Amino acid sequence: MTVLDASALLAYLLDEAGAGEVEQALGDEAAIGAVNLAEVLSKLSDAGEDPDSAMGGITVLPLDVFPFDEDLAVESARLRPPSSSAGLSLGDRACLALGRRLGRRVLTADEAWVGLIPDVDAATIR
Repeated sequence: MTVLDASALLAYLLDEAGAGEVEQALGDEAAIGAVNLAEVLSKLSDAGEDPDSAMGGITVLPLDVFPFDEDLAVESARLRPPSSSAGLSLGDRACLALGRRLGRRVLTADEAWVGLIPDVDAATIR
């Protein structure tokens, strides 16, 4: 299982650079956190898409959605100090925290994630 960041899922949905890497991850079982899913829907809404319609297209993907619970909230906060120099957002840290929890690779379009958290395997799609 691979955990997708919002940027990775958006690249796939918008057929941007890196979409093939995300498509491969979806074929091998993929996950996304609810916070990152909200980011995806928000970006699509900014582009004029109805969030309900966009969600309808996402639900057909082989993608498990994980809730953002208390443990992930604490883990996201723990990741703030080691990631502050890279300027990671709450959504970024929530994704990394989910990857850490699941012990799985995290895919993102953000190069700054690679090697940032030693026990999280972060890879870029581009």
